[in-house]
Amino acid sequence: MKVRISAGASDEEASAIAAALAEHVGETVELYADDDDEPLAVHDATDDSSADPDRTPPSEPRPGPESESDSDAGLGPTDRERRLRAEIDDILEGGPEKYRDQLDESDKLFVRDRLALWFDGENSEFQFEDGKFAAFDDWHPDGAGEETDDRLPADGLITGGATFEGRDVHYMANDYTVKRGSMAKKGVEKFLRMQQRALKTGKPVFYLMDSSGGRIDQQTGFFANREGIGKYYYNHSMLSGRVPQVCVLYGPSIAGAAYTPVFADFTIMVEGMSAMAIASPRMVQMVTGEDIDLQELGGPEVHARESGSADLVAEDEEHARELVAQLITYLPDNADEKPPRRASIPPASSPAGIDAVVPQEPNRGYDMTEVIDRVVDDGSYFELRPDYGAEIITAYARIDGRPVGIVANQPAHRAGAIFPDAAEKAAEFIWKSDAFNIPLLYLCDTPGFMAGSQVEKEGILEQGKKMIYATSSATVPKQTVVVRKAYGAGIYAMGGPAYDPESVIGLPSGEIAIMGPEAAINAVYARKLAEIDDPEERERTEQELREAYREDIDIHRMASEVVIDEIVPPSALREELAARFAFYEDVEKSLPDKKHGTIL
Repeated sequence: MKVRISAGASDEEASAIAAALAEHVGETVELYADDDDEPLAVHDATDDSSADPDRTPPSEPRPGPESESDSDAGLGPTDRERRLRAEIDDILEGGPEKYRDQLDESDKLFVRDRLALWFDGENSEFQFEDGKFAAFDDWHPDGAGEETDDRLPADGLITGGATFEGRDVHYMANDYTVKRGSMAKKGVEKFLRMQQRALKTGKPVFYLMDSSGGRIDQQTGFFANREGIGKYYYNHSMLSGRVPQVCVLYGPSIAGAAYTPVFADFTIMVEGMSAMAIASPRMVQMVTGEDIDLQELGGPEVHARESGSADLVAEDEEHARELVAQLITYLPDNADEKPPRRASIPPASSPAGIDAVVPQEPNRGYDMTEVIDRVVDDGSYFELRPDYGAEIITAYARIDGRPVGIVANQPAHRAGAIFPDAAEKAAEFIWKSDAFNIPLLYLCDTPGFMAGSQVEKEGILEQGKKMIYATSSATVPKQTVVVRKAYGAGIYAMGGPAYDPESVIGLPSGEIAIMGPEAAINAVYARKLAEIDDPEERERTEQELREAYREDIDIHRMASEVVIDEIVPPSALREELAARFAFYEDVEKSLPDKKHGTIL
């Protein structure tokens, strides 16, 4: 094909025209100027090369948006984006440098380094933040970012979403370098949004707390408002039982800030760093005259042993993360899901040793964890509130890979008698486990609820009632093992036959009775025995009465009367429990149609 154009075109222009025409018409093009006999340019349609060496051959894909082409040359971030990135970098620096230095003195991480510890691991796919520019105009109106005590990056509170150990979670974290992590209007709004989004997503919430409370000099607009700080605890209540709420304390949480830890399902304090109290030591001194420091007022020792408000105490920040990473392996994302399973692992100790661990004598102490170690998967035992109400063990573990919540009497402490603090601990643990669909295993070896004037003052009836109520209302699969003694109302609280367990299993050491032999003989036969003058005859008669009583309450009698479902060899207990939990995994239970009970 011959084409003529007007004279004056340069060689490059002629080549480009010829190439474009050849590509368009699909044949060779010869380009001439006016009446010239010699062509200015010739282009063969089958030849992908042209006078323009940078032209992309038609057979290859055109440059994508990430490729450099002539049209993108010289394009990139403008001053506008560079200014934004500089503002973000400034925000990420947190509060004044002098407060950052104070963190180092306390061996405490800067909040953004803490978030990196939590969410930048190999099992984390993403982390994003909401509200980074909160209160930006209040401290950074000109983009200058001057170093003053009035810096309010993110308004001192960071919220967002992340993956943690492969699980999606919502999170919040106080920045202690900004007004001591105090809460004000914009930060409160971010906190509330995060909670409200968790209600919609059904994902767990992590509260990484390090707050001195509400920002008193800025309380207008967030304290008593409908969408103010008080809404925190309303949202906590709505989230309760819907998604797991986990709180880690990294510093003082005073007044309003102290309620988030106690509203959370699980609270971890850090040794030498954490504290929580309804008022600061200064306020306590003003109100009561008591002179006390913060650790004595509300440190880990107080809340792990005395109040029971702390589930666990971590040695340091890394340990706190490790504890939470282990905890969530037993928890589903929300109440609609089942807890995650893992591969079965043999127990740490042989089940064959169970019978030797449990003494036949009802008054001899032993450590119940030695039984548990022979039943649960190795490495899966995770005890909560170990130093509070230690006569009852509350722990998560796995049997054949399946998570279970263990409520076990501990004969090594107070003979396994149930005191008010232990009953309260057990009731809350049962309630939480049931909320998140974790089956329950009761290991019963108790003389019953403790008696005496002191425990009456401490509310033994009130707390015992709550434990029995929680056991009664739990709709998850329940298995009860009568390990040794099951006396008095202890068998009620520990998931006895009347409390709708899927199974009640007895070990050969088991006994079920209103009270133990010694107490029963003293109550029933005291007068008869007192009338026997001969000491040897009286001792012989007492022994005969004791043996007759024990025969009547022996586990074989209970099995014969079908009070319990089965007596199993102790060495087969793990295998028996694994089979029963698997069989009853999808059991359906219902509660009476009502708004809710009135006990808890």
